[in-house]
Amino acid sequence: QVQLVESGGGLVQPGGSLRLSCAASASWFNFNTMGWYRQVPGKQRELVASIASGGITNYADSVKGRFTVARDNAKNMVYLYLHMSSLKPEDTAVYYCNAQIRATTGAIFDSWGQGTQVTVSS
Repeated sequence: QVQLVESGGGLVQPGGSLRLSCAASASWFNFNTMGWYRQVPGKQRELVASIASGGITNYADSVKGRFTVARDNAKNMVYLYLHMSSLKPEDTAVYYCNAQIRATTGAIFDSWGQGTQVTVSS
């Protein structure tokens, strides 16, 4: 099991910016596509943005031009970021970090962070 640790959520006014971070130990594992999902009560979890190991990104139409996903590796750690700008009240949700991981055995599995609340409100 690989633990993904998220940080950076909070309360922000409409039009404001926020950065989410996700960190994981990369020892013994290869991280394939990583992404951010969000969920509001009563609705399904939806993909916000993803980034492949080669750097190709994908965004939900609702966040294109406002959010930027990025990843970085340093000292056996993998970091995933979500830069959010021009935030709207409808961006309010719990945001989850996700990683598709390949173990040295060849097994592939998904890992999720614990979620961080983002609230956009005046």
